[in-house]
Amino acid sequence: MDFGNLLSNLLNQMAFFHLSGGNYVMIGVALLFLYLAIKKGYEPLLLVPIAFGMLLVNIYPDIMYSPEQTSNGTGGLLWYFFQLDEWSILPSLIFMGVGAMTDFGPLIANPISFIMGAAAQIGIYSAYFLAILLGFSGKEAAAISIIGGADGPTSLFLCSNLGQTQIMGPIAVAAYSYMALVPIIQPPFMKLLTTDKERKIKMEQLRPVSKLEKILFPIIVTIVVCLILPSTAPLVGMLMLGNLFRESGVVKQLQETASNALMYIVVILLGTSVGATTSAEAFLNVTTIKIVILGLVAFAFGTIAGVLFGKILCKLTGGKINPLIGSAGVSAVPMAARVSQKVGAEYDPTNFLLMHAMGPNVAGVIGTAVAAGTFMAIFGV
Repeated sequence: MDFGNLLSNLLNQMAFFHLSGGNYVMIGVALLFLYLAIKKGYEPLLLVPIAFGMLLVNIYPDIMYSPEQTSNGTGGLLWYFFQLDEWSILPSLIFMGVGAMTDFGPLIANPISFIMGAAAQIGIYSAYFLAILLGFSGKEAAAISIIGGADGPTSLFLCSNLGQTQIMGPIAVAAYSYMALVPIIQPPFMKLLTTDKERKIKMEQLRPVSKLEKILFPIIVTIVVCLILPSTAPLVGMLMLGNLFRESGVVKQLQETASNALMYIVVILLGTSVGATTSAEAFLNVTTIKIVILGLVAFAFGTIAGVLFGKILCKLTGGKINPLIGSAGVSAVPMAARVSQKVGAEYDPTNFLLMHAMGPNVAGVIGTAVAAGTFMAIFGV
């Protein structure tokens, strides 16, 4: 082979000659996400792997090819990562890690938090009916609406179990993007719906929760929820197993592994594979735009419903509950709780709402999983 042919082959392999305008748009979006993650600090653990997966697939699409699409029949690296998403393995492991890191004490100490966590799920059901009106099928609408819980693993889990893998990419990216952008999206709604007086309400210190209560909680929740909605077992079961690791005090090694090493490995695999679903061909279309908008509507409605129920409880308790903690009912743990704390501290730096907000926040995790299980039961999955 002469030098001219070698040079020609080399040039033809370069991505510059094969990328479309859409690929360059998505590369720009990936760079924006990296900027937000690294410079602005918006949930870098989520955005960095997602953005880098997005960058890779739009430069080298083969990295997401299935074995049937490749000449040597091996498939692309990130395609194998994504199979773990489709099989619900990574979402379930994420829930176990979340459980191992989560203290359910604030929820146990203040059971009324369940109401705000449940109220925030209104965003999910609102988006479901809106998606139906926009022409999506029932299963598609259900998969899209769960974005309103701001819970990426649950979105992937439901989408896979309902057989809606063709829209899994946009749903996953929307869910994880909104999780990361909680500090930007929620505060305007929180400030709009509350008064200055309400935002300054100081809540009483939560009662101490006994070790026995913390041990019994994951066991009882698993039994009750999984008996009613068995399809939630992979999520609720893993969440509560991780929490039992934490609270039992007898498996410290398992708790540390689930909440650290395993958790971060899963985040890398899940984040890069989710980002790699955003090829220009799959992402830049009208359906994707609808999904992203519906996800934002669902998330906004969830935030609004949580705050409004917080206001109702504030009235019923004679001003003992700060409505800001209702926004934490979306299940982006612990980002949403931190936002409640941040907004409250803007109006009174001595006001500490974080632990109070963790109640509805962890209730939202359970609520979103239950919503997913409800949709699966409705569609006979």
